[in-house]
Amino acid sequence: MIVKSIMAQKQTIRAWIGAIRLRTLPLALASILMGSFMAASDHQYDGWVLLLAGLTTIFLQILSNLANDYGDSIHGADHIDRGGPKRAVQMGLIKPNEMRIGIWVTSIMAFLLGTVLLIHVFTSLNAMMAVFLFLGIGAIFAAIGYTIGKKPYGYAGLGDLFVLLFFGLVGVLGTYYLHTKQLHWQQLLPALSTGFFATAVLNVNNIRDIDSDRRAGKKSIPVRIGRQISLYYQVFLLAGALLTATIYMSFHFQRFYQFTFLMTIPLFYQNIVDIRNKKTPELLDPSLKKLSLSILLFTILFGLGLIIP
Repeated sequence: MIVKSIMAQKQTIRAWIGAIRLRTLPLALASILMGSFMAASDHQYDGWVLLLAGLTTIFLQILSNLANDYGDSIHGADHIDRGGPKRAVQMGLIKPNEMRIGIWVTSIMAFLLGTVLLIHVFTSLNAMMAVFLFLGIGAIFAAIGYTIGKKPYGYAGLGDLFVLLFFGLVGVLGTYYLHTKQLHWQQLLPALSTGFFATAVLNVNNIRDIDSDRRAGKKSIPVRIGRQISLYYQVFLLAGALLTATIYMSFHFQRFYQFTFLMTIPLFYQNIVDIRNKKTPELLDPSLKKLSLSILLFTILFGLGLIIP
């Protein structure tokens, strides 16, 4: 009995780790790192902002993953014939009510960490604190509403827009502002770069699941425009991310090593090749992890180019 209990506990832990989707967490940190690197280059870096914003974002990403696992299972996008990784609720490894509890817990953790972050930055309630509180609550509802509810926006093909907004513009510009309490129009460029990259990851995910999503009535961008045009869309997203970052760095050019982030271009080209050649979900799935890590490497190289004298 003891052995069976231990085995059951281990299986439960593995199920929750799988539902959290650890491979997505590096991508979640990209916007925080980008905003923090930009602030550090302006000599206005705050370590507590990096830590608290990073933890808040990680819990938001976990919340999004748990909500996606639950939402896709109850709406039918995750089913027995699904080609991608099997989900915890779909496989019966985590009960729906247990997943709902997990969603509540991660929502509360994200809200509490975000509140502590805002108290640290603003010290007292003011208009900007209220704006960031509104954005934080909006991010929580966006994470849940992607696949949960009567009309989840992910099923209407609006996921790309929300990812660009929250993982790009809000994530990068918000982090920079929390460090510095100021903004400049040029910072839109790296914010768009990060948002384009995050959207590219979602696009690969949706290309992988295009057949199962179509059967479930989930009208993602690839379902709407088809696999081939989705490949062109991926080229646009990756090229747009590289171009906006390059333009921004050109404005701040001092030394040629600042452009070492362009060394990641072959990694993004390989992603295009993978989408073109790997037609089955099982073959394409590893490209998601590779792309996320490539984006993290890009962000680090870009940031180092800004702060190394």
